[in-house]
Amino acid sequence: MRQRTAPTRRSRFRFRFIGEIIGELRKVVWLSRREIIYLSTLVLVVSVAAGVILGAVDYGFSALIEGIFLGS
Repeated sequence: MRQRTAPTRRSRFRFRFIGEIIGELRKVVWLSRREIIYLSTLVLVVSVAAGVILGAVDYGFSALIEGIFLGS
């Protein structure tokens, strides 16, 4: 017959850690659906704008360097 042993220190830590995670998640103030949509849209708009600006700057520098070194 197998004898039960007390939980090891590591397993007790693991269970306490998971309990603390659950406790912290209960304190979180979750965003409303409207806020999520607004902020997601804002992130997409800013990302696209940054991409367009950086693409234009890259294109400009490429044309400048090509004009200087290739003489086109």
